[in-house]
Amino acid sequence: MENEDDSRATTYTTIAVGPDFRHELEIRRSRFITVLRRSPDEETARSLVHDLRREFHDARHHCSAFVIGPDRMIQRSSDDGEPSGTAGIPMLEALLKRETSPRVTDLSDVSVVVVRYFGGILLGAGGLVRAYSESVSAGLDLAPLVLRRRLRLCAIEVPHAGAGRLENELRGAGYVMADTGYEPQHTVLRVALPDEATAISEARARLASLTAGHLELRPQGTEWVDVPR
Repeated sequence: MENEDDSRATTYTTIAVGPDFRHELEIRRSRFITVLRRSPDEETARSLVHDLRREFHDARHHCSAFVIGPDRMIQRSSDDGEPSGTAGIPMLEALLKRETSPRVTDLSDVSVVVVRYFGGILLGAGGLVRAYSESVSAGLDLAPLVLRRRLRLCAIEVPHAGAGRLENELRGAGYVMADTGYEPQHTVLRVALPDEATAISEARARLASLTAGHLELRPQGTEWVDVPR
């Protein structure tokens, strides 16, 4: 059985690896500084709050939200002193409802902090909800997004003499080749496939066609990789 759980997500969208992405809005004299970070785990997400508390130590609020995991199972938010439900939840909803393509909301592995410097004018509950939601949305408008895909690595043991030809044929058929291994009796070609039963079945059929059924495709482990959108 190639895939233990076909119900798991095989793709999702996140922000590109790189420096934190920043954006600032001024709303009725209050400054809202939004900072986004690629966060594959809770420790990385919480470190963003810690870092910004030190950097903006004189700010009144450091509100935060994050969503983590291919299936977006980890979701947290904090109002950090703002009236309950006016900051953290709107920020989290801005992440969860972000359309990464038409009618697709799959953004994950992202943490966001909005630092607020109070400008002396009360915004009211509705005004705060709009301000924090708009701050996150404006930051996401600037952050480059990438697609994460779960790929299944599959090995093919090929006699040394035929390895180069088979690799070229697989590449020509559009397959993504991973690292190649060399053993005394054969070369091990590795193909990276979408981690779906149909993709593996199709690759098996193609391999059988290319080698007259003499070689076998052996599914191995999986890994998540960034791929072009």
